[in-house]
Amino acid sequence: MKIICIGRNYVDHAKELKNPLPEKPVFFLKPDSAILRRNQPFFYPDFSNEIHFETELVLKICKLGRHIPKRLANSFYNEIGIGIDFTARDLQAECKKKGLPWEIAKAFDFSAPLGKFRAVSQFKDINNINFSLLVNEEKRQEGNSKDMIFSFDEIIAYISQFLTLKTGDLIYTGTPAGVGPVQKGDQLKAYIENELLLDFKVK
Repeated sequence: MKIICIGRNYVDHAKELKNPLPEKPVFFLKPDSAILRRNQPFFYPDFSNEIHFETELVLKICKLGRHIPKRLANSFYNEIGIGIDFTARDLQAECKKKGLPWEIAKAFDFSAPLGKFRAVSQFKDINNINFSLLVNEEKRQEGNSKDMIFSFDEIIAYISQFLTLKTGDLIYTGTPAGVGPVQKGDQLKAYIENELLLDFKVK
């Protein structure tokens, strides 16, 4: 099982990080050791002083596929959930400055807290899904799948040109504006519509 993360998939987020808008989906990988399940606490690592949250809708792949045409892509995922892409922003900035890969800032252990999933059939319109993040009961991020630069189906069609998708793979589909740092003691709650699907503490 692999975790595929889409970067710069919301215009406002790309602008807040002063990144150019992509012409094609930008993706990177996290290992399965990055997953943090069952609302377990996230322990702040000692190698960074600037861990940022990035709240994202997550697709769960339900069957094997490669070179998937966009018109068939919606049959390759049957559940949508929510997760956090934790980023060690200080390490990422250092790597970017030196022109180095930045997996060290994205793929570290427990950097992908994962909430509960809901069947695609439960959504009236998967291209109009509201989601949000509260930190210490204050709303910090709010997004909607209609604002993605690349839709779920476009993401799957593009990724599958390069990587075989397998049952159980997860795709983090990008974060809206409002990313920011977490501190020890913070409580993070992530919602799809008005349903709380992820709730954990930073220690």
